[in-house]
Amino acid sequence: QVQLVESGGGLVQAGGSLRLSCAASGIIRSINPMGWYRQAPGKQRELVATITSRGSTRYADSVKGRFTISRDNAKNTVHLQMNSLKPEDTAVYYCNAGGLTLAYTPFDSWGQGTQVTVSS
Repeated sequence: QVQLVESGGGLVQAGGSLRLSCAASGIIRSINPMGWYRQAPGKQRELVATITSRGSTRYADSVKGRFTISRDNAKNTVHLQMNSLKPEDTAVYYCNAGGLTLAYTPFDSWGQGTQVTVSS
């Protein structure tokens, strides 16, 4: 089993910054990709950003230029630096990782979610 633990959410004023972190643990052989998704009240979960093991990134149009995703392959961690936050960024943010266990079993794991609230 692979577990993801997120940290770093909270309450911030518009224009402020937050940094989310996610650590994967378990019998991991490889992880690719890792990413962040978010779900606002009454809305579907949406992609925020993903990053491959080689560092290729993809961002939602709504966060381009404001958010930066990064990862440490050696530590199986992924981070999301969020700058210039807007009230519409308010949501529960979920970490996601897919890959292979040591037994070559594929996995697709989600974290428990961390609340980000941006006040106007």
